[in-house]
Amino acid sequence: MALVSAAGGGMRRRKRRVASGSSRPIAVPVAGTALLLIDVINDLAFDGSEALVAQAESMARRLATLKRRAHAAGIPAIYINDNFGQWRSDFRQTVAHCTSRSSPGRRVSQRLEPTTRDYFVLKPKHSGFYHTTLDTLLATLRIRRVILTGIAGNICVLFTANDAYMRDLKLFAPMDCIVSNTAADNDHALRQIATVLKGDITDSSRLTFRRS
Repeated sequence: MALVSAAGGGMRRRKRRVASGSSRPIAVPVAGTALLLIDVINDLAFDGSEALVAQAESMARRLATLKRRAHAAGIPAIYINDNFGQWRSDFRQTVAHCTSRSSPGRRVSQRLEPTTRDYFVLKPKHSGFYHTTLDTLLATLRIRRVILTGIAGNICVLFTANDAYMRDLKLFAPMDCIVSNTAADNDHALRQIATVLKGDITDSSRLTFRRS
């Protein structure tokens, strides 16, 4: 599966094309919220990735900041990652491969490398819910809303968002923490999340975390 970043146009122009999120700070309750990081541990090794890795690296910096703020507030981080078809692999092996010097996506994976306090779910297909333990984990953590981030917005992020919406979870999808194969693909995915799935696509910098 090609997991790449939004190319060209720049963040400012891309935001103008997408259905806009709120320009005001959005308060997200800490209790019942989880941060989902989808396919961010990724070697980004595919044809044509050279021109796009830098965009993914920029996204990773913003997502790393969001994750730090979420952790400080007490929001759990859940990594949802492809198993790359290696059914005998575990997530530690995936992290080791994607952060190695031979991996084009090593800087993204290194910046977003999980810690011992984070959760992870290994997925076989596009959606983080399909044949995974994510439902059980969210129920155990009593999660009612999710902050969706990662790669690629028009594939795995959108598929996961669809399934989360079907489960009556409230969706946040910060537009600056999601990237896709092209800017047009990313715009379409964000528009779907905002209009069809009733998600909030406000920038991560405008999300504030509120303890009730």
